[in-house]
Amino acid sequence: MWLFIAFLAVPLIEIALFIQVGGLIGLGWTLITVVFTAILGTWLVRNQGLMAINKLKSSFSDLRDPTEPLVHGAMILFSGALLLTPGFFTDAFGFLLLVPAFRTAVFKAIRARVNVQTFDTGPRQRRNQNGDIIDGEYSEVTPDVDEIKGPSKWSDH
Repeated sequence: MWLFIAFLAVPLIEIALFIQVGGLIGLGWTLITVVFTAILGTWLVRNQGLMAINKLKSSFSDLRDPTEPLVHGAMILFSGALLLTPGFFTDAFGFLLLVPAFRTAVFKAIRARVNVQTFDTGPRQRRNQNGDIIDGEYSEVTPDVDEIKGPSKWSDH
């Protein structure tokens, strides 16, 4: 229902703003402003997108959680779509999403509403139900060469 209201309200708001701004500064300046904001927005999105990609790469190389750079990149991408859409209302939200402090606030608000469950595959000591540590030994078993040459039996039932 909210999506339907957004698809109905946004074009109506844009049309109303075009009429108001066009009446205030004229048709030519209104069109120049819309084209200028699209060009400026494209340039800003490109620069901030490259920075977001670099932050994502560094989070991967440092083995840090890449969630925040991914979300920032997605918001920058959405910002680009809004800035390329002609209109003052969508441009305002597009430019707002290019402000890093605003993106961080949106990320924190989203993160507070999302329950993230993680798991760790790092080395751990196993414990039984009583909380005691279970020690064990292992040895590597290498199969005979004749066993390897035969067909795989992994799908036999």
